[in-house]
Parts: sequence; C-alpha cells; structure tokens
Amino acid sequence: MNLPYFISKRINKPESKSFSSTIHKIAVGSISIGLAVMIVSFLILKGFQETVKEKIYAFSAHFQVTKYYYGSSFEEPPMNINTALYKNYKDLGFVDHMQEYAHKAGLMKTEDEVLGIVVKGVGKSFDTVRFSSHLIEGRFINYNSEGYSREVVLSKAIANKLRINTGEDIILHFFQDPPRTRKLNVVGIYETNLSEYYDDRFIIGDIRMIQRLNSWADSIAGGMEIFVKDVNAIDQVKPVLDSLIAHDQYVEKVSEKYIQVFEWLGLIKRQVNIFLAIILVVVCVNMVSIILIMIMERTQMIGTLKALGADDGLIRQVFSYSGARLVTKGMFFGNLIGLGFCAVQYYFEVITLNPHDYYMSVVPVSWHWDIVLWLNLLTFVTVFLILIIPTAAIAGIQPIKAIRFD
Repeated sequence: MNLPYFISKRINKPESKSFSSTIHKIAVGSISIGLAVMIVSFLILKGFQETVKEKIYAFSAHFQVTKYYYGSSFEEPPMNINTALYKNYKDLGFVDHMQEYAHKAGLMKTEDEVLGIVVKGVGKSFDTVRFSSHLIEGRFINYNSEGYSREVVLSKAIANKLRINTGEDIILHFFQDPPRTRKLNVVGIYETNLSEYYDDRFIIGDIRMIQRLNSWADSIAGGMEIFVKDVNAIDQVKPVLDSLIAHDQYVEKVSEKYIQVFEWLGLIKRQVNIFLAIILVVVCVNMVSIILIMIMERTQMIGTLKALGADDGLIRQVFSYSGARLVTKGMFFGNLIGLGFCAVQYYFEVITLNPHDYYMSVVPVSWHWDIVLWLNLLTFVTVFLILIIPTAAIAGIQPIKAIRFD
C-alpha cells in the first residue's frame, strides 16, 4: 500500500463546514478560473489571428509577383504571365494555386455621389472558393466567352456610401489619354471588414476590361498571386520562388505588404503570453499559500508521523499528493468552464464586436487541441513543481513542539 497516497486521501476529505474545506475550494477555484481564462484567451487569440489572416490571404494570396517599379501607384507595370512558373505551377509541390490580376484606379459616379476607387481585375483563374466566405450578397462575376464581362462586385462599404444595391448599374470613369467611361452592373457585394485595406477602395471586375483599357494583350497582367499549401512554410518557399522568376520581377510576401496588421497580431500574441505568465504566477502563489496553511493546520499530524518514525520525504509526499489532487480537480473544472465557454461562443456567437475596430463582427474561436493539452500540461507541471517550496517547511518541524502545537 502507498502510505503517503492513503494519508493524502484522508486529509483531502475535510468536513464540509471546516476551514480545510474552504481552503480546498479556494485552491480548486483559483486553478479552475486560471486555466479556464488561459484556454479561452488562447483559443480566441488563435481564432482572431486566423480570421484576420484568412481575410487578407483570400483577397491578396500569400505571395504577389510583379515587375519592379518606382512610385506608390495602385497600377502595376505590365508583365507577361506566359511564363514557366505560371504554366507549370502544379508541378511545384508547395504551390496550391496561381492567378493573374491587375489594378486600375478610377472614379465611380452616381447621381448624388462621387467616389475614388480601384478596380481589381481578375480572370477565370480567380479562386472563388476562398473568396466565397466574404461574398455576403449576390454572386460572383460571370465571364463572357468573347469580350469582357461588364459585371462587378462591390464592397459593402462602397455600396452603402453610394446607396447601390445588386442589380443596379454604375458608371466608372478612368482618367487616361483619352479618358474612358464604362457602364457596369453590380452582381455581388463582398465584405472583409478590413476597410482600411480593401473595403473602402476596391471593387472586383474582369481583368480583360483592364487589358482593353490599357491596350494590353491577353497574356499581359499587372501581376500574379500565389497560394501555398502550407502557410507555415512561407519563409522557406520565398527563396525558391525568387529563383523561378525573371530578373525584372520580384516576389513579395503579403505578410510584408500588410506588415502593420501582422505586427499588430504579433503584439496581441505577446500580450496574451504575458497574461499567461501572470495567471500562472497568481495560481502558483495561491497554491503555495494553501499548502502552507494545510501544513500549519496539520502540524500535530506531522509531529505524530515523525514520532512514529516517518521521515521528511514521506510526509512531503503526503502534501505533494494532496496538492496534485487539488490541481487535478481544479484542472478538470477549468477545462469544463473554458471549453464550455468557447463552445457556446463558437456555436451561438453570443459576444459580438464592432467590425470597424476588430475586423470581424463576432469573437472568433479556433479549436486547437494541442494548445489545450499544452496549457493543461504547463499548468500541472508548473504548479506541481512549485509545491516543493512549501513542503520544504516540513523539515523544520520538530515532533515534540508539533504535537503540542495548538
């Protein structure tokens, strides 16, 4: 029989109204709340990061290939897309999809409003599956077999500003020599909530319209967008792509193009890690205090055990088992509370956000069971190791004084 474990079981069953019972409830409660908060924080953080990144990647891909050019114009210099990289990208194991695009600045005019916009021209190769989650009304562009499509997709922000609905026509003015005007039909509304980067300025149209406006051949575009299969391997993929493009072209990571957003996401992650450290410190301090109180409350028992021949190691094991039982119980309720809260938010979207400030309308939750397991393991190991500190006080307890202790 494991004597330390047996004794720890007996002292872990105090009377319901005793001081020990209150101490045990405080210990379990502090661990439960701490672990629950950590689980909720990390799953929401992951959901937030993945949602924002998915919005950016769905609109701009993981990489963009363009020609070198000076200036900050939205319009890129023409480049030929009939390259070995574009034609044979499926032979590259790390590339999932490639598509051409081109931008052209213009002016959208209605009877009451005028708004500067940028048309993002895309072709039949455009990945509508990735983009479909952001299409909130209507449909995507249908491409004509001849000529170019006169259909466009507006952002909800632009549609609201100009009071335009799907099915209505708009007039676009392009300032070039000579100036051009196009009458287009709105067939869809999209929303990414990334107003500063997309929704306030971009509409989506047929790339062939831009090719005609710029007098480009069908094989000419403003650039190419590349989706990779493994987002975590972006840094390893870039040098390979650099070696496959022409000398007058360059590959840009979208995470660097929108570096402000990605640095902001990194800052949030850093804050959550600091929050994790603070919670662990608070939980550990609580557990040290509680074990010390348990030792003081059981001083007479410790003296009796020492008088009967028990060494310090055996007695320390008793309180280590007691601490481990409290930690395990607290972790059980912590997982129940944390995962339960996340499940409610995931399925019912109870907590909403201002999309203009947070880029999404509800608090996102992303299920990462490896993170949940890691948090449980970190909590148990950290707190259990900290329990060595208060149990060291047992060595200083003398049997005679302990038995007389009141």
